Amino acid sequence: MNSISKQTKKVNQKDLENRVKDMYKKVALHPEVEYHFEMGRKLAERLGYPSSTLDKIPKEAIDSFAGVGYYFDFAQLQNGEVVLDLGSGSGMDVFYAALKVGKTGEVIGIDMTKEQLEKSSILSKEAKFNQAVFHESYIEELPIMSDSIDAVISNGVINLSSEKTKVFQEAARVLKIGGRLAISDIVTGVKLPESISCDATLWAACIGGAMQIDAYKQLIEDAGLKIVEVKDNPYAFISNNAQGATKEFGIKSVSILAIKK
Repeated sequence: MNSISKQTKKVNQKDLENRVKDMYKKVALHPEVEYHFEMGRKLAERLGYPSSTLDKIPKEAIDSFAGVGYYFDFAQLQNGEVVLDLGSGSGMDVFYAALKVGKTGEVIGIDMTKEQLEKSSILSKEAKFNQAVFHESYIEELPIMSDSIDAVISNGVINLSSEKTKVFQEAARVLKIGGRLAISDIVTGVKLPESISCDATLWAACIGGAMQIDAYKQLIEDAGLKIVEVKDNPYAFISNNAQGATKEFGIKSVSILAIKK
């Protein structure tokens, strides 16, 4: 736990926020540009998203999809449920979840990047996903009532937060008893050196903020959630620098299912 607080103090949080917003503004507006991470439909299908479901989701949302895994097999969303997506981006996972919960359900997307929110909100209205709503907020301070959510989902976002303890505490707070946390995220095999963990640019690149897997899981359980399943995802960065860090520090994507006790 001491190593977590030490890491959090060292990274400049305002600089980090600005760099993350800048990165994902570009992802929303210019998905055709090459980034250090893969994006789009081919990535989604390789991670496990069924083509038949993707066909029902706005193409523009899929184009800007920059997730790192597939967790809907863990989430087991049911008709009429209320779902919260932490870091909803262009909205692909919100729309996917909306198809699962149906017209009587609700899916709430939370994001701090205005361009992503504008894109997802427009696509939602155009495609008549009336059960999907989007809010500008931080995942560390959710504008959601306690004990009101059936499932919290998130895809490749929590690693970007310098306050992961708060993220998991907030997820646990808003979940109903028995509610599910189903997420995919980037983790490491070993603790990252300060030259990486204190670099805001590398945090925004989904590398610097990645936690060692055991410490990451401990934060989830410390928040009052019981981990019931973990799996590795077929995900890889595409830039040479990111691939080098992956090999050196065991950086990988995992999906995790946890239940509120």
